[in-house]
Amino acid sequence: MNITDKATAIVLTQGLLNTMDAKTAHGLIRGTERFTIAGVIDPRYAGKDAGEVLDGKHRNIPVYATVTDALATIKEIQYCIIGVATHGGILPKEFVCIIEDCIQQGISIINGLHQQLSDHASIAELAREHEVELIDIRKPKRWDEMHFWNGSIHEVNAPIIAVLGMDCAMGKRTTCRMMLQACNENNLHAEMIYTGQTGWLQGGRYGFIFDTTLNDFISGEVEHAVVSCFKETNADILFIEGQSSLRNPSGPCGSELLVSGNAKYTVLVYAPKRIYYDDLPEWGEIPAVQSEIDLINMYGSKVIALALNTEHCTDEEVFFYQAKLEQELNITVLLPLQEGVHKIVPLLKKLIISHKELT
Repeated sequence: MNITDKATAIVLTQGLLNTMDAKTAHGLIRGTERFTIAGVIDPRYAGKDAGEVLDGKHRNIPVYATVTDALATIKEIQYCIIGVATHGGILPKEFVCIIEDCIQQGISIINGLHQQLSDHASIAELAREHEVELIDIRKPKRWDEMHFWNGSIHEVNAPIIAVLGMDCAMGKRTTCRMMLQACNENNLHAEMIYTGQTGWLQGGRYGFIFDTTLNDFISGEVEHAVVSCFKETNADILFIEGQSSLRNPSGPCGSELLVSGNAKYTVLVYAPKRIYYDDLPEWGEIPAVQSEIDLINMYGSKVIALALNTEHCTDEEVFFYQAKLEQELNITVLLPLQEGVHKIVPLLKKLIISHKELT
């Protein structure tokens, strides 16, 4: 994928901007080093600022009703990024005509869904006709392009922290990036290992896409990403972005990061008002947070902080839950969206110092 850094892109959400399905768009709106996000296509929120729709923060990213409207304002659009992550990674039918419109306007398409655009006959033919790219970033690697676990993870002499969640779509990647930025603002050299398509879209240099990787190679790909990152950057501390959760029945994962990635520390993202996995009662109740901490400890990793996803909480409840959990669990509790994550920086500094003393 030969994408010029900071290429101009629009993001397609088509009515889903303010939903959990648009978490790819949410990440890009909050920040990306790989693209310049010039607008969002979503007729439901046309005329508004995408940042204000997302979390009330103006980010100078206008929402347009159509691609034509966007082109009337934006001088040149190189890419349209599909900004949703649907259940099963299926392309919504209503997106097809907009994708075709982009292609006819000479705009290449970047797709992070499991359903490959290059396999969609009419879209692929139209792209060839207009000489634009279809970039399917969730296309699985060949087996001979992947890595098998070999134990080299034990050569990494810097703290490795997994950022795990109690469920899907809780803010693991956002928390990870915020801690990365907080460290670098405090003269700590931190690096992040991405494990999903949005992490790559946001400019991640080290990582892989977890859910397109053959199971035999997941442990090796985790290890290879961490080891490569450490050897090439000599980072003080490394964060690994988690996926799904340890016990979400639709896709339990995270143990690979703790065991194969040798993450001896964890920041756990918790939503105090979410009761069921993916908000679906038939999938079962999410266990108590202390239960998850105990489980992570059994894997040999220590939970050093909670980060709260405060969906459906009033302002008063946000700070109530923070104080309550800090007192009950005797642990640092972060409010990433309300307060940022700088509160954890002194703890990370101590980990770095103690780790260097041990090695």
